[in-house]
Amino acid sequence: MPDLVRVEPIALLPTQAGCAVFLGDGSKAIVFYIDPAVGASINASLSGQIPARPLTHDLYLLTLQAFGAKVCRAVIVNMEKEVYFARLILEAENEIMERKIIELDARPSDCLALVVRCGAPFYVLRSLWDSLDDMSGVLAEMRKDAASEGGA
Repeated sequence: MPDLVRVEPIALLPTQAGCAVFLGDGSKAIVFYIDPAVGASINASLSGQIPARPLTHDLYLLTLQAFGAKVCRAVIVNMEKEVYFARLILEAENEIMERKIIELDARPSDCLALVVRCGAPFYVLRSLWDSLDDMSGVLAEMRKDAASEGGA
């Protein structure tokens, strides 16, 4: 998929307003800010924690499975006024229907919470990716600030 850049979560850091999510491809990073509860859910999944009861994103994945569907990938497709827009791509196949691809409008944070749980890939449209500033310096500064606060 040459028009897509595969990204991975490289850091989820607490902020005064919530949680900063840094996604990167190994040479560049972007950032967006999310609700702290979703950030905690993503961090828990990334660290392999299994909740005693299904959280919202777990429930959504269980529901998809019950209907014969799975998450194929997520793609950040646009940014308007510093708000990112994503698409969640599902594949469904069960005894009632033939194979079907479903594309849903979704928040990048929800997409990330889902793909980290099921191992699906996460992408950014190349044209959008190329237009975004590299936030690696911001990440390094936030990590430095967090380390100095923790050691003080």
